[in-house]
Amino acid sequence: MTMKNYKYQIILKAVFVLCSLFFVLKGNAQQLETLIEEGLANNPEIQMFELKHQVAKEKVSEANTLPNTQIGVGYFLSEPETRTGAQRFKVSAQQMLPSFGSITARENYKNSLADAVYEDVVIAKRKLVASISQSYYNLYALKEKQTILDENIDLLKTYETLALTSVEVGKASAVDVLRLQMRQNELEQLKQVLEQDYLAEKTLLNKLLNREKNRTISIDNELTMPSENSLINSENLALHPELLKYNKLYESVEKSELLNQKESNLMVGFGLDYIAVSERPNMNFSDNGKDIIMPMVSVSIPIFSTKYKSKTKQNELLQKEINFQKQYKLNRLETMLDKAVKKSNSARISYNTHAKNLKQAKDAETILVKSYETGMIDFNDVLDIQELQLKFQINQIESIKTYYLQGAIINYLTN
Repeated sequence: MTMKNYKYQIILKAVFVLCSLFFVLKGNAQQLETLIEEGLANNPEIQMFELKHQVAKEKVSEANTLPNTQIGVGYFLSEPETRTGAQRFKVSAQQMLPSFGSITARENYKNSLADAVYEDVVIAKRKLVASISQSYYNLYALKEKQTILDENIDLLKTYETLALTSVEVGKASAVDVLRLQMRQNELEQLKQVLEQDYLAEKTLLNKLLNREKNRTISIDNELTMPSENSLINSENLALHPELLKYNKLYESVEKSELLNQKESNLMVGFGLDYIAVSERPNMNFSDNGKDIIMPMVSVSIPIFSTKYKSKTKQNELLQKEINFQKQYKLNRLETMLDKAVKKSNSARISYNTHAKNLKQAKDAETILVKSYETGMIDFNDVLDIQELQLKFQINQIESIKTYYLQGAIINYLTN
């Protein structure tokens, strides 16, 4: 094999490696969906909110009760004498009954609070889906960057072989070889840093799934940059659980006021007193020693109604506060959505620009190959082209990651 043919084969190998770097991403979300399902089933935060909702629902049963029955027992230390005999002890029982509709009003109030807590469950699930998705996309980007670095390191080794051959024939210096080796060292160092970042992100995702931090995560999907923006229904933002929660809180205040009005009504109580009477000795008449039974009716009248009026005023102020909170939250969510959409569009623009730049860098590499065939090659140019291509490839990965990270935010807000 002639020296020229040997050099030509090395150049072809370099071109093949470069072509392999220009990857095309294909979308497949099956693995991510599996992780999300596992996270929703096992995440302790979700389970915590679900238990809170169960507690809130159980309080509805708690509300469906009457006030405690009052039972009293008394013993006469000095037995009072009556015509029918001496009174020995007394037993009394009393049951207060709330105004009509109070128990139903209390149940409705507790139900409305439980509905508000349920929105916390929905919010937590949405946030978990967004967190799992974003962590997954971060892992994908880190993995792809490591792949790109491996391919660039292989390319530099090919260039190093080419440089060594050129040194032998006097067309390059040993300095060129050292430059290529130093560049390889830099990429190796960057790859090791990315490996540590990958391990940290893997721990984060595993903990979101509530499993061991070292558990292997399969990132076998390839993400593509869609050719067009997906349609976003911003009207769905009005149905976001973070906003619906304020609607439920507002309703709970309404139910609280209805309960307040019911509790401001009078309460009626029914009771019974039983007094044990001893027989009078040496006397014989029909009621001798007859026990006393006395039914009773009592009424609880809210004469001093200041606390009920104050509660009404508090509820009015609380409703106004909730309305302001809802508007504040809506403004924030609208800002988040607009920001995410703009960043998503910017990521697409950046991706397309980097794709054009990468193509031009490959054209420059082709020119470099032709220059080598004529006997002229500058390994500084080789390093410059390699560095540019690596930069464009990394930026493409970043653009794809940014696009999908913002997509996770958009899904959180609108789906």
